[in-house]
Amino acid sequence: MRTKVFLTTGVILILVLVGLAGCNTGGGGPAATAGEQSIININNQQGIMVSGEGKVTVQPDIATVSLGVSAQAATVADAQSQAATAMDKVVKALTGSGIDSKDIQTQYFSIAPQYRFDNVTQQSSITGYQVSNTVTVKIRSVDKTGSIIDAVAAAGGDNTRINGISFSVDQPAQYYTQARTLAMNDAKTKAQSLASLGGVSLGKPIYITESSSSPPVPYPIFARDAVAAPAPSTPISPGQTDITLNVQVLYAIQ
Repeated sequence: MRTKVFLTTGVILILVLVGLAGCNTGGGGPAATAGEQSIININNQQGIMVSGEGKVTVQPDIATVSLGVSAQAATVADAQSQAATAMDKVVKALTGSGIDSKDIQTQYFSIAPQYRFDNVTQQSSITGYQVSNTVTVKIRSVDKTGSIIDAVAAAGGDNTRINGISFSVDQPAQYYTQARTLAMNDAKTKAQSLASLGGVSLGKPIYITESSSSPPVPYPIFARDAVAAPAPSTPISPGQTDITLNVQVLYAIQ
């Protein structure tokens, strides 16, 4: 996500000249880049460009699991029948575990021939077909993630495929607001320090750009074979996740 806030007139000219600052600053110095702070001169108007970061650590309340089934047989019809039967059992296991149907979304479906290469004839021949059906499942009760994975593995049997899991926050807006405040405070502190070192007074921001980066981290997990004897539930630990927001601010100087 990337948004820009324009706070003064003539900003379009400033935006163009920011990119050219490295080759036309009057002093021959490079333009400021992300993560750097420097005193720059844009169209004979002095300013201080700084970057600021805000980070808020939160407890994930959503688990998103990529799972499905895969079946292989000599014909497409047989492979598709096996996959459909297994997927029907998997979906029933999910809904039976309290997952709403709106939180189950098809992610991938394929029917692909399987080949074998003959070293004698130097040719490939079709040996069968593989049908794969994958869905993403949003689990809103994170503490039930392990037991839901177990239920899916038991329902799908040897056809089960569980590809990975990621964690996120369902309502992150409030945390982005906190991170934004921290980022702007960080940028202002850096700008004030530079202004003091440069012997100038810090003015108002005349250009602000914002970016955020807090993608969910996928973790590969593997379903164990279904067994008759009782077994411990698959342990799933959501841990914590960081919501990070960065700003780049150009301050006028006086």
